[in-house]
Amino acid sequence: MMEKVMQINQIHSRHHVFWVFIIVHFSLLLFSAFCADIPPRKILNGEKKKSRKIELHREDNRVFIDNGLVEVTIENPSGHLSGIKYKGMLNVLETRNNNNNKGYWDIVWDNEAYDKLATQHLKIITETDELVELSFTKMWDVTKDHGNLVPLNVDKRYIVRGGVPGLYMYGILERQEDFPDAHMYQIRIAFKLNEDKFHFMAISDTKQRIMPSQEDRDESRCQVLAFKEAVLLTNPTNPQLKGEVDDKYQYSGENKDNKVHGWISDDDAVGFWVITPSNEFRTGGPHKQDLTSHVGPTALSMFVSTHYTGTEMDVLYKKGETWKKVLGPVFMYLNSASWDEARHYRKALWNDANRQLREEIQSWPYNFTASEDFPHAQQRGEVNGQLLVRDQSLDKQLMQAKSAFVGLAEPGYAGSWQTEGKGYQFWTQTDNTGRFTIKNVRPGEYNFYAWVYGFIGNYKLNLKITIQPGNKINLGTLIYDPPRNGPTLWEIGIPDRTAAEFFIPEPNPTFVNSILNHDADKFRQYGLWDRYSDIYRDGDLVFTVGVSNYSKDWFFAHVPRRIGNETRATTWQIKYELQEVNKAGNYTLQLALAAASYAEVQVRINNPDANLPHFTTERIGYDNAVPRHGSHGLYRLYSINVPGNGLQRGNNTIFLTQTRCHDPFEAVMYDYIRFEGPAV
Repeated sequence: MMEKVMQINQIHSRHHVFWVFIIVHFSLLLFSAFCADIPPRKILNGEKKKSRKIELHREDNRVFIDNGLVEVTIENPSGHLSGIKYKGMLNVLETRNNNNNKGYWDIVWDNEAYDKLATQHLKIITETDELVELSFTKMWDVTKDHGNLVPLNVDKRYIVRGGVPGLYMYGILERQEDFPDAHMYQIRIAFKLNEDKFHFMAISDTKQRIMPSQEDRDESRCQVLAFKEAVLLTNPTNPQLKGEVDDKYQYSGENKDNKVHGWISDDDAVGFWVITPSNEFRTGGPHKQDLTSHVGPTALSMFVSTHYTGTEMDVLYKKGETWKKVLGPVFMYLNSASWDEARHYRKALWNDANRQLREEIQSWPYNFTASEDFPHAQQRGEVNGQLLVRDQSLDKQLMQAKSAFVGLAEPGYAGSWQTEGKGYQFWTQTDNTGRFTIKNVRPGEYNFYAWVYGFIGNYKLNLKITIQPGNKINLGTLIYDPPRNGPTLWEIGIPDRTAAEFFIPEPNPTFVNSILNHDADKFRQYGLWDRYSDIYRDGDLVFTVGVSNYSKDWFFAHVPRRIGNETRATTWQIKYELQEVNKAGNYTLQLALAAASYAEVQVRINNPDANLPHFTTERIGYDNAVPRHGSHGLYRLYSINVPGNGLQRGNNTIFLTQTRCHDPFEAVMYDYIRFEGPAV
């Protein structure tokens, strides 16, 4: 009996071992098969692969660069980018477009002339197993009639690196002394992507979605709203988008935030991204707003524009003025996701694009560019120091300028960096103690500028700073004395150079863009200016200090009021009480504006019917921030003297009249208003 039991146990044991072997064997087979299709990360081409030799081929009218990950085709000698082959996509760009309308530079200049900077010569700058750099050039001859061609010498550069799935582009633009006057209002690179493939746009963590097609903006499928850029989708090819508004300006971003944006092809789980690792070649400072990606599908790399600044941006190049500037490099990055993460590939592609952005920033300034006009790290300088604030009405001690924006820009007046359109700018933010380091500054002459959150005005160090290769300049401790004439009696808003903290109304439900459903983007909804007339039907805004709340009771934009088919000037009132009045003293109204467009603000004290205003800004501004869905344009500050003999004990009223009302976009946005008592 015992022998039988032992035999049975041995048989069971052998069966157990056999089935364990079978299970483990098949598990390993399944795991191997599974892993064969899955890369170590969820992005297949988001990482550098082992480089193969880069191949460069030339034909009569084309040149090809192939690194095994991407194959780039450039028209010769025009320098237009006509093809990017990636993964299974024969061309990431729109094949139905002409070769000068796929990937191209362009400039809008005098009298709306338009030049796509077609070049005349090709030169191979670098050709190794690991890197190819090409140069497409043209020289402008002052003795010839060039028609609509902008007076510029042009050098467009393309770089493909081994093991890198993408393309670097930069340009070297030059004007000689004898070139004629020219305004250059806009300089950019544009990419028109494959319309059949790219439908999903991502420009920030919160602004991502399936987009309308170019066809959806045709007259038969949409209704043009107050201006041609804004349309209401009435019969889109994607029915889910019916009733939404589309406007390219709703997708604008500030320079400091506009670092990566692009499109995703859902059919292929492929992303195309414009990565900008530095703002040194952009104009207008860190807060300058500009276009990113929009319906097309179109992806842009903007270098110069008058968007949100208007003609106050310095873009006039005069005869006798020499100029040379390197724009870029910027990086066109491509990535693809594995299908096992089909539900999450968009997030994976976006996250990988941001990972690549961090890598590009760490590599800046690039050391692989060949042009002597683009200095590498060892040829640049550095500036450091500490910024403190002295405002004894707030604190008897010096205050640390926390998270202040500090930068180097072309020499000028305090705040001139906002409209500086020709040189290089280098910006950073201070730490919690006000300390800063501005790295990788190109050699040249600069002024040091700053502005501090929570304080009005602009800072400028009255010292010209000369950067030479390799030098490090310590500016020591700098002290900013913000404008102030007396103690604060009351204030409205936050000195942050935007109107975003004020009341942003809900959009008209007929005119909504669902990509802007995040609170931080609410001000970019269409038609918010018109909501003022809906809310204040029977009279204009009245704000009572100590009772009203600026986030609920101060409309974000001072616009005309619609009455029937007319628009009328509006007068806002600020009511406040004074317990005592120094009749012999001088009070101050600090009026900081976040934006202005063809506007005029008149200030009256206690008498709304006075023929002459106490103060007027006169007509100011061209920034068009209201219809372009911005919370700010150019910053302006007015320190207005208010004699005490015009005030009274008890109730007082300041009347702010925005007098211009030819159209609903003649408006101002207030940043911050403060009423100060006489100096103590």
